[in-house]
Amino acid sequence: MRVLVAWAGDTSPNLGVRALGRGSVDLLRRVWPDAEFTLIDFGNRPQSIPWGRPRSLVKERVLGRAGMMDWLSQFDLLWDTRSGDSFADIYGAERHAKMSLVHEFASQTGMTTALAPQTIGPFTSRQGRLLARRNLRRSSLVFARDPISAAASARLGRPVDVSATDLVFGIDQPATTGELSDVLLNVSGLLWRGSDHVDSERYRELIRSLIPALIAEGRRVTLLPHVLDSHDPDNDVPVSRELEKEFDGLIDVRVPIDLEDARSVIAGSELVIGARMHACLNALSTGTPAVAMAYSRKFRPLMSELGWEHVVPLDDRDLGLHAVMAQVRAPGLAQRAVDARATGRSLLGSVAQRLEQLA
Repeated sequence: MRVLVAWAGDTSPNLGVRALGRGSVDLLRRVWPDAEFTLIDFGNRPQSIPWGRPRSLVKERVLGRAGMMDWLSQFDLLWDTRSGDSFADIYGAERHAKMSLVHEFASQTGMTTALAPQTIGPFTSRQGRLLARRNLRRSSLVFARDPISAAASARLGRPVDVSATDLVFGIDQPATTGELSDVLLNVSGLLWRGSDHVDSERYRELIRSLIPALIAEGRRVTLLPHVLDSHDPDNDVPVSRELEKEFDGLIDVRVPIDLEDARSVIAGSELVIGARMHACLNALSTGTPAVAMAYSRKFRPLMSELGWEHVVPLDDRDLGLHAVMAQVRAPGLAQRAVDARATGRSLLGSVAQRLEQLA
C-alpha cells in the first residue's frame, strides 16, 4: 500500500501540521502496517505538482510537462487532510482551488481518495461550494471531525462515512522528560499581528491582562510557541520573545525542538491556554487540560464531541479575561482531560474500523 498524505508533514514549522502528519501515519499504520508513506504540504512540494497557482495545475493537467499524473499514479491512496481546516473558502479562493485541484487530479488516476477527519466548510461562495461538492462526490471515503462538518458535507450532497475527531488523537502518548510546567500559554503570532479572524488589538489586550492575572493567583506562566520560527511571518516565536522582554523575569519561554518535544512538555504541564487549536488538541490528546481561546467555528463542535466545554470565543466582545480565568479556575479539569483523551481515541478508532474495510 502506497499512501500519499496531502497537506500535512513532518518538517513544517507549524506543529499542528506535523500533528496531522504524525497522526495520519500512526492511524493508517494500524490498518496497513507495511504501508509506504509520502507526505506533501506547502513547505514540501514535489517537483511534479506545480501548485503555485491554480492555473499552473490546470496547465500541467493538459500538457503534462512535469509528469504530475504519472507521479500521482504511483499511489494507491490519497489521504487528504487539507491541513485540518482548509476544506473551506474562508482562507481565500486560491488556496481552496489549489487543494481541490490536487484532489481532483488524484482521483482521475483511479486511486482511492479519502478526505481525512477534518473541518468541512464554511463555503461562502458559489464557486467554493461547487469545488467542494465535486471533491466530496469524487471521494471514496469522507471523514469529518465534528457534527457541524458532517452536516455541511450532507448539505453538499455527500453524507460522511464517519464523524470522528482530530487526527492528533491517533498519536501515541508521549514520554515525559521530567520537565514539569504549571501553565503553558500559547500566544498566536497570527492573531497578535493582525488577522481577519479576530480584533488583534483586543487579543493583545487580553494576553497582556491574562499574564498578570495568572501570576497574581500564584501560577507560573511559560510561553509555548506552537508555530516555530521561520521566514513565514505566521509564527509564534517573535511574539513570545517580545512578551518575555515585556514581562522581564516574570514569565519563561520554552521553544520546542519538534512535535515530540512539544508533546512531552505539554504532557508534563498542569494546564495549556491557547488560541492555536492544535496546541489545545495536543494537550487534550495527552490528557492535559486546555482552555481554548477560539477564533473560528472549528473549535467548539470538535471540543464538544470530546466532552470538553472549556472554550472561550474570541469574537464575543462581552467575553474576555474573566471568562478565561473562570475556565482556568474550573474544578475537575485534570480528570475531564483524561476522559477527553479516552473519548478522542475511541472516536478515531471508528475511522480505523472503516478503513479496514478497504484492507
